Amino acid sequence: MKILLVDDDTLLAETTATLIQCSGDHQVYITDEPTEVFRQCQSGNIDVVMMDVNLPGAEWQGKSVSGADLSRLLKTQPHTANIPIILVTAYALVNEQNYLLETSKADSFYAKPILDFDLFLEGLTQLVRKYKKYH
Repeated sequence: MKILLVDDDTLLAETTATLIQCSGDHQVYITDEPTEVFRQCQSGNIDVVMMDVNLPGAEWQGKSVSGADLSRLLKTQPHTANIPIILVTAYALVNEQNYLLETSKADSFYAKPILDFDLFLEGLTQLVRKYKKYH
């Protein structure tokens, strides 16, 4: 599985990528740059996006954007709409999760820190399979 991990915390992203890659035959690409997010997703090489909600300093077309904003933009473009997106954040309260999912058009939500990577990867795999089956 090819995973795009979008996170502004480089150390956390690298640790997460290592844990994912050690758990199976997965490739993880890391970025926090919106331009690179769109480039990677439009390349056709990404199976799933793990998107941090908080991306301080991220800008797209001259405007500050969050991971939820990027998710919504990806989901409304024909070339990227069928890529599953999982929002990942340490800051959203339970009652905010549904709002984030609705406004971002993301497919799923996980709270940081991810404690059970096997369970998390199982969820990613199921989501990717579901997308490939229906799209």
